[in-house]
Amino acid sequence: MLNKSMITNLISLILLGIGYYTQQNTLYYIGLFAFSGALTNWLAIHMLFEKVPGLYGSGVIPARFEEFKASIKRLMMDQFFTKANVDKFLSNEMSSVTNINLEPVIDKIDLSPAFDSLVEVIMNSQFGGMLAMFGGQEAIDPMREPFIEKMKASITEISQQEQFKQALKEELEAPEMMEDIQSTIEDIIDQRLNELTPKMVKEMVQDMIKNHLGWLVVWGGIFGGVIGMLSTLI
Repeated sequence: MLNKSMITNLISLILLGIGYYTQQNTLYYIGLFAFSGALTNWLAIHMLFEKVPGLYGSGVIPARFEEFKASIKRLMMDQFFTKANVDKFLSNEMSSVTNINLEPVIDKIDLSPAFDSLVEVIMNSQFGGMLAMFGGQEAIDPMREPFIEKMKASITEISQQEQFKQALKEELEAPEMMEDIQSTIEDIIDQRLNELTPKMVKEMVQDMIKNHLGWLVVWGGIFGGVIGMLSTLI
C-alpha cells in the first residue's frame, strides 16, 4: 500500500512541479488535482486505523472495537451457526448412523460403581443374611471383573442396535439439545473474541484489505488528474 501511495503522490508532485515551472496550466492542474485526490484518499485510509488529533471520526476501527466484536458474533451466530445450519450438520453427520462405534468410549467407562450398587442391593435383600454365612460381601467380590467385562460387552451390543442408534439421533436433534449446542458455540465464540485486543483487530483488518487500500490512493490520483484536465478545458 505504501509503495502504490508513494509512487502515485510522487508522480502527482512531479507533474505539478513541471506544470508550475513550465507554466503549462493543463499539466499543472492535472498534477494538482491528482495530488489532492491521492492525498485525500491516503489520509482517509490512515484515519480508518489511526486516531488523528483534531480530526473527528478518525481511528474508527480501534474506537469501535466492542461494536466490531459484537458484529463478528452476530455474523457467526446469525449466518453460520443458526438452528437450521446446526440441524443440517447433525442430520448429515447422523445420516451415517450405522457407522457409529461407541465401543472405545464404553471401554473407558468405569463400571465398578454399578457392581458396588448391585452388591448393595443383594446385601440389603433377603439373600444378605444367607450370604453372610458364606463370607458376606467378600464372597461376591471375585465376580467384579467378570461382571464389568460382561456389562461392557452387553452395552456395546446394545449400542450397535438400530433402535439405539435411531434413539441417539433423535435425541441429538431434539430442540433442547439444539439450544445447548448453540449455547456452547456462543460461549466458545465469546471466549475467543474476549482474547482480541484493539491492536489485534486493527492488524487483522489491515491484513485482510491492505492489498486493496493502495489502489484507493492510485485511483484517487487518476480521477483527480482527469478532473484537473477537464477543469482546464471548461
